[in-house]
Amino acid sequence: MPEVITYEANVKFIIDNNCIVCHSNPPQNGAPKPLVFYENVKEAVENRNLIGRISSEDPSFLMPLGGPRLPQNLIDIIIQWNEDGLIKE
Repeated sequence: MPEVITYEANVKFIIDNNCIVCHSNPPQNGAPKPLVFYENVKEAVENRNLIGRISSEDPSFLMPLGGPRLPQNLIDIIIQWNEDGLIKE
């Protein structure tokens, strides 16, 4: 894993492949907000418990909705991105 996780290099791919189906612009399937751009994802981590949602073991709270839960290695990348300061590039 790279020393510093960035949105463009590491996180965007995860979001695009797992979240955009519902969190598009406009959002689909009852998703509250888009996760299309860096600013959307950063705000979701800071203010909307994105890490809690993707880390949950509770099927009624878990994202992606209806599961399966993201692989732990992908969750760990998003957690590390947050710890590294939510760097864009």
